Amino acid sequence: MTDRVKVAVLGGGSFGTVIANLIGSKGEQVNLWMRNAERAEEINRTHENNRYLPGRQLSQNLIATADLQQALADAEIIFVSIPSQSFRDVICQAKPFLRSDQIVVSTTKGIEANSFSLMSQILAQELPDNPIGVISGPNLAKEIAQQQLTATVIASEDERVRTAVQEILHCAFFRVYASTDMYGVELGGTLKNIYAIASGLSAALGMGENTKSMLMTRSLAEMSRFAVQLGANPMTFLGLAGVGDLIVTCSSPLSRNYRVGYALGEGKSLDDAVEALGEVAEGVNTLRYVKEKADELEIYMPLVSGLYEVVFNHAPVSQVAKMMMLNTQSSDVEFVLPRADS
Repeated sequence: MTDRVKVAVLGGGSFGTVIANLIGSKGEQVNLWMRNAERAEEINRTHENNRYLPGRQLSQNLIATADLQQALADAEIIFVSIPSQSFRDVICQAKPFLRSDQIVVSTTKGIEANSFSLMSQILAQELPDNPIGVISGPNLAKEIAQQQLTATVIASEDERVRTAVQEILHCAFFRVYASTDMYGVELGGTLKNIYAIASGLSAALGMGENTKSMLMTRSLAEMSRFAVQLGANPMTFLGLAGVGDLIVTCSSPLSRNYRVGYALGEGKSLDDAVEALGEVAEGVNTLRYVKEKADELEIYMPLVSGLYEVVFNHAPVSQVAKMMMLNTQSSDVEFVLPRADS
């Protein structure tokens, strides 16, 4: 790579803007692609994304554009920060303008409807010749924008991808760790959104610290059980992309999924909760897809099943909580004492 690296970020939401700004602040040239040409022009004029990061001054090295070909031209690394339901469509639009030597990295935490594909799987299907990776971790966009100390994980089977992303993103307040377990890292970032809804809901209902601790720990057990069944490494869930991301998403009102859960706990309908948020809460769709997959594979996920009943079938929270407490007691850590032996 040259001393000065050209980077493209696809997606002008909060995380895409934050990543682009972080790179621009390091003196690198970065193109931020968004669909809306008027908003792109406004960002270039005011150096502010007033929809997602109001009041936050953006780097002069960040150039917003609605021209996909222009955004991708000469970029050595491309970060894709597109909501999961639009992810494949944008990648297909970008494909004619991509070279096989360009690194493509997903920052999206979600699952594609119908196919149950993670974003890395979409990249592998649509861009089989490109080196790919995923970023995931306890990364609340607003805190990164404030330059709060933050760490993330770049997962890729390609050492060149891991090294390039570590170099381009590392700075005084943002540290990047590496992993080869792309599937596990991505599943961790995706699944925790479900449990953030449950955590927000329990907070709105005034549940105590013991309850929060139990909820978070059992969430970790449940998401790792599911991921291992799908081929992930259980040790990945002890790291930033597993327990780290789970803690921040289940503890912070800055988390969109937590806020949806909190609104549900206050008695709002799902539609009202999502509308009040004004942004995509990936956990709502993820809950539906994971429930279907868990049923199909017969994976024991009582928290997912209970939350599904509350969110989609309007079941009373107290009734679901009672049902979960009456479930058969089993082992604490299944990789130490398997369920069959408990």
